[in-house]
Amino acid sequence: MTHRLHVFITGRVQGVGFRYSTYAQAQALGLKGWVRNLPDGRVEGEFEGPKSALDQMLAWCHAGPGIAHVTHVDTTWDSGEPRHGEFRLRMY
Repeated sequence: MTHRLHVFITGRVQGVGFRYSTYAQAQALGLKGWVRNLPDGRVEGEFEGPKSALDQMLAWCHAGPGIAHVTHVDTTWDSGEPRHGEFRLRMY
């Protein structure tokens, strides 16, 4: 059984390298899943891995890279069979 975290991140999170920084952070934590920009200006991501690594990823999402300004993070936790084999950057 795999732990899964799904997030929607609101604020100044597009055009500031948020997606690429999220990718690097997820890779560093050994997480699987994806991240993408949404047309409404938010960033969406889904992460799979150990609960402790997901907790670290969630804390990072609340701050983001240095020039981002996160105002809100909607989260959903889930578990089940793994869905992802790697971490990917997605388009809209």
